[in-house]
Amino acid sequence: MRLINIFVIAALILAAATVYKIKFDSTLQAEKVAKVRGEIREVRNGIASLKAEWARLSTPSRIQGLAERHLKLAPIKPTQFSDFSNLPERPPQVAPQSDDPIGAMLANPDVTGSVPAKR
Repeated sequence: MRLINIFVIAALILAAATVYKIKFDSTLQAEKVAKVRGEIREVRNGIASLKAEWARLSTPSRIQGLAERHLKLAPIKPTQFSDFSNLPERPPQVAPQSDDPIGAMLANPDVTGSVPAKR
């Protein structure tokens, strides 16, 4: 009977030690989770502040002010644009009976499409 009592007491001590170890490990893991959640919160706050700063820096009125101050751009004049005589010619009309319009254009190398041929 005494031998059984000693085994039961030893089993209880071993079980108590195991429960204590599991509790200690779970407390340690909970602390790690809380630390990681805090880091995640800090990173999210940093991202939110960077997004707010980006929104402030990319406002069109701010960019226009910086461009006027630093780029020294002149207004566009109507004479800067070209006229229709400088546009390239239209591409040649391909015969409608052709099943392969690209092949027909390649078969006639004298016709270059929208770029005028050199003479």
